[in-house]
Amino acid sequence: MASESSFLARHEFLIRRLHSLSGFIPVGAYMVVHLMTNASVLAGTATFQANVDKIHALGPALPFVEWGFIFLPLLFHAIVGFVIIQGGLPNTSNYPTKGNIRYLLQRVTGIIAFFFIVAHVANMHGMADTLKTHVSEEYFANFDPHAATSSAAEALQRSVLVQIVYAIGVVACVYHLANGMWTMGITWGVWTTPAAQRRADYVCSGFGVALTVVGLAALMGFLDVNVEESRAIEHRLEQGKQILRGESPGSVSPEHRSPANGATSAESETEGSSASTNE
Repeated sequence: MASESSFLARHEFLIRRLHSLSGFIPVGAYMVVHLMTNASVLAGTATFQANVDKIHALGPALPFVEWGFIFLPLLFHAIVGFVIIQGGLPNTSNYPTKGNIRYLLQRVTGIIAFFFIVAHVANMHGMADTLKTHVSEEYFANFDPHAATSSAAEALQRSVLVQIVYAIGVVACVYHLANGMWTMGITWGVWTTPAAQRRADYVCSGFGVALTVVGLAALMGFLDVNVEESRAIEHRLEQGKQILRGESPGSVSPEHRSPANGATSAESETEGSSASTNE
């Protein structure tokens, strides 16, 4: 049969295990760290900025880390996942059992999570200008790692639709990870007996609920941010970093900066203004 000679059929055992492993490590592990880092905004602008600075301290190595440990494993997991979805049909209408419902939800949340992550990465990795041009300026804003709290808050506070999409996306990602951990344990033979599977179910469910709370708390934290006050704090933090680097701190007050391009209001309203930005 043709299906028996396909690459997936010949290497199904290995591919399925790599698929489950890539969803747990590094993609799932990174998602946990990412949501916890985002939740640090609840401790204030300075705390979140410090955590973002730690990530971007990798400098030129950051793109290699992102592609090697996040994006490529994510693409592999997604591609294999779509192939698996294509080969299976939901039968919850005929057999509405808990296992079948979870089977369906795992695939639905996987699809939602993939497109949510693509949109999120595009938005936060400098593609917002293109998206604004072809979609709508209302829904997209670039993330600035040097003004992490204010730029993220501004992006999330743009519209209720954006907030709903992020809430659904976070819940879908967490469910897909938590339920995937349970099925991964079966795939790898970690829990094979009904009793062991029930215990693992409690653990994975508890993990999922806790991570959902963290993710939604982070979202609410950004929605509660006062963007202008956050910019003022970020401006002072940036001045402090410039002093530590032996540079002269910028002279522009943050309340005069435009969030779109960093220009001062004095420069846009009064020709020949002496104010200058410190980009």
